[in-house]
Amino acid sequence: MKDTDWKAGTLDGFDDILYGGFGVFEGGEEIEIIWKESQKSKEDLGLEPTRNFYQNKIRQGKPFDIQLMQQKLEDLLSGKGQTLFEILVEIIESHKNITLILE
Repeated sequence: MKDTDWKAGTLDGFDDILYGGFGVFEGGEEIEIIWKESQKSKEDLGLEPTRNFYQNKIRQGKPFDIQLMQQKLEDLLSGKGQTLFEILVEIIESHKNITLILE
């Protein structure tokens, strides 16, 4: 997958790609994702970028669920919510056929 250039515009789109069947691996096929420089990604996708992500969704309005985005932002700022990095890890780990290795 290292030579694949996917442009998933949403977190749901990223999740969909991980089901397979897009030409790189088939659905259910056992695969391994090695996330290189994951510590840098954790910082780059941390609190501030996640706050900006939710604020942008709230500003854009429809088609986004503004109340849900506001709640996620409040959870994030109170320490109960997930950062984008944590959300991506959770999405990947929800696919039982995928092994995630953080380097």
